[in-house]
Amino acid sequence: MFVCLGNICRSPAAEGVMKSMVAAQGLAGIEVDSAGTASYHIGKLPDARMVSAAAKRGYTLSSKAKALNKELIWGRELILAMDKDNFEAIQKIAGCEVPHLKPFCEFLDTNWPRDVPDPYYGGEAGFEYVLDMIEATIPEIIVNCFRN
Repeated sequence: MFVCLGNICRSPAAEGVMKSMVAAQGLAGIEVDSAGTASYHIGKLPDARMVSAAAKRGYTLSSKAKALNKELIWGRELILAMDKDNFEAIQKIAGCEVPHLKPFCEFLDTNWPRDVPDPYYGGEAGFEYVLDMIEATIPEIIVNCFRN
């Protein structure tokens, strides 16, 4: 499960890219999901700018925003927080440390920032940059977490 603030930009993009890469590699039984630590956009589709940027790269983003809760936290094997603030918010929602919670950027080399920036208030380049980060990270997540 990928988690960002509103679940309309970063986390649904990571969800869409992960689903695409998992399918392309023929990996079965991997459930991919996303949620937000805030409830601003519950039930809404991903931001149109992110949908457009992802579509240019061949990804479909069709999930609807939902708010993270304890049931989702404890019902997933792996939760990836898109930034430090959401990492802390996830633990606050859980009420304790979450052993299966990791920073998304843990899987990137040191040439990348340690947080995935929120592109919501920026221009098109921000959405492209976030997708660049996601495309660099997902293969590492697959290799490190889902390949034996």
